[in-house]
Amino acid sequence: MALSDRIEAFSQLGSVINQIVEGNDNNADLHGPAKELHHLIDTIQNKNPWFTPDNVKSALSAIAHILSKESLSTWADRYPLLTRKPDSRRIGVILAGNIPLVGFHDFLSVLISGNQFVGNLSSKDDQLLPAMAHVLIDLHPLLSESIEFSEGHFSDIDAILATGSDNSARYFDYYFSKYPNIIRRNRNGIAILDGTESSSELQALGKDIFQYFGLGCRSISKLFIPANYDFGLILKSLSAFNHVEDHKKYYNNYLYNRAKYLVQQIPIIDSGFVVLKEDPEFASPPGVLFFEHYDKQKELIKRVNAVREKIQCIVSNNTQFDSVGFGKTQYPELSDYADGIDTMEFLLSLNNG
Repeated sequence: MALSDRIEAFSQLGSVINQIVEGNDNNADLHGPAKELHHLIDTIQNKNPWFTPDNVKSALSAIAHILSKESLSTWADRYPLLTRKPDSRRIGVILAGNIPLVGFHDFLSVLISGNQFVGNLSSKDDQLLPAMAHVLIDLHPLLSESIEFSEGHFSDIDAILATGSDNSARYFDYYFSKYPNIIRRNRNGIAILDGTESSSELQALGKDIFQYFGLGCRSISKLFIPANYDFGLILKSLSAFNHVEDHKKYYNNYLYNRAKYLVQQIPIIDSGFVVLKEDPEFASPPGVLFFEHYDKQKELIKRVNAVREKIQCIVSNNTQFDSVGFGKTQYPELSDYADGIDTMEFLLSLNNG
């Protein structure tokens, strides 16, 4: 398939996803794989309780947003080598399962680059991407030759894209060292506040914190705040998200961590559904939001730059940082590559290195 055909295929997939997510009378027209994907929105939580219908719909909406023909074409135009007829390579992709369809960008990148996708799915999310692949193949049957899902060890692959924890990354580094690879590790989102944020910005920040229950690598898990910060500002805005306490697994995590800190006599700020804890770490557990004080901007910049490899994205009005808007962390654009590594450039280098 030519690049224009691959772009058209994913653009059509985006249109179908929009129809699925809209949830209006048009869904009566869904059939085959599209109907199966729509069915998963409500049923997949039976296997993974974190994948609520709202979270799955959010993930699908974020994907549909980047699959417009205009967005795909603009992205592809950044890579002149995409127009060449590639020698198709088999790309093994190890997918995480922390949030729904977290590995979709790798799936898209491998196929848009003209390579073959060989996916190894997380047991936490082993239904959504195959269902989406079936929709894509239903639209463009030729793509069936380029999509494969593998159980266990890969065979006959030419390169690896792997996403996991810091511990699994060490294993990946060793096991896949003989292949060209991108191996991603733990990262988290942070917010840098100065106390001048509007109530609407802080409420949007709540979406960055609580969407996907804080389990995404782009979820805000830590706040940097000035020494005299008024916590009442953020607690008032976050109260709009108290519905997370209705989710049993989330609320159990909140109760467990709160009890642990209280027993250990660790100072905390308790909102009733999330614990704010001063902590130098970045990866907070579900139900907990870490924070760290800063005094001077120069020291803050030095601190953040020193741990940049742990940070996936930054929310802030501070122009000293490359940041995203409040409420936008879970809606990355096509060029917002995980860990800041250009996946498309890597894939193209396999044929042109």
